[in-house]
Amino acid sequence: MSAGYAVLDQRSVVAVTGEDRKAFLQGLVSNDVLRVTPDRAAYALFLTPQGKFLHDFNLVESGVESDAALLLDPETERRADLLRRLKMYKLRSKIALEDRTEQLRVVVAFGDGALEALGLPAEPGAARAFAGGVAFTDPRLPALGARLFLPADGLAALEAAGLAPREATDYDRLRLSLGIPDGTLDLIPEKSIPLESRMDALNAISWDKGCYMGQELTARTKYRALIKKKLFPVTVDGPAPDAGTPVTLDGKEVGEMRSGRDDAALALLRLEDVQRAVENGLTFQAGSVVLTPREPGWDHTTKG
Repeated sequence: MSAGYAVLDQRSVVAVTGEDRKAFLQGLVSNDVLRVTPDRAAYALFLTPQGKFLHDFNLVESGVESDAALLLDPETERRADLLRRLKMYKLRSKIALEDRTEQLRVVVAFGDGALEALGLPAEPGAARAFAGGVAFTDPRLPALGARLFLPADGLAALEAAGLAPREATDYDRLRLSLGIPDGTLDLIPEKSIPLESRMDALNAISWDKGCYMGQELTARTKYRALIKKKLFPVTVDGPAPDAGTPVTLDGKEVGEMRSGRDDAALALLRLEDVQRAVENGLTFQAGSVVLTPREPGWDHTTKG
């Protein structure tokens, strides 16, 4: 796939400013905010106290000294909910919360040579200033390319760097082919468990940063090996079924579909059923189509 870029309208930029911005977010989100700098981005989760998913976003620090801020990219339709929840915990913290949707756009650059065109290494989270904004290698997986927070006139710099305009659906196909979940397309607020969605393998969780919202139950899930099901990338032998469609194996319901496009999708499946299907040559079905799950090559955590 040749290098290109696409605007992600489904993601927007919000900013946390003020001298307490890092300490404030450090106690709330799943990753180590103290390590986030203008040169280093991170991917993080905002969880319920019970360790269930609420929001996911990338975060990076603005490199402009006159505008010191942590920039986050929550889902556009849910950014108001994230801001509302953050305000609940503001208390006496010296911070301010700003919606910067009108000032900055979320853009992805992907395909062969995209990172090189932006002067970025294939290192998760590596960041640099670019065209009045910031560009960074995707903190989850460099194969996804780069993400950028850019002013509207910054798009011209992408084309000058040799990146051709593409559709966001092209990026979505790449994401699904790699088996990467994306917000509420694949996780259910107040229900999904991060480790079932392989968030530990996607660099979303720091295991040594200390307390944050939902930390105790997330750690317990990991160290007691309580995960019985996970998201799997699946190949579909027809049009991808709608999210929520039950998945069956040998006539019994064993999971459900998440997002999909064309013949690539994600499905939440029980680990023991995936193993049983492999051992006995059984096939998964969702409605009238057959699914073939596989382990994503990037997940090097202990299986099962």
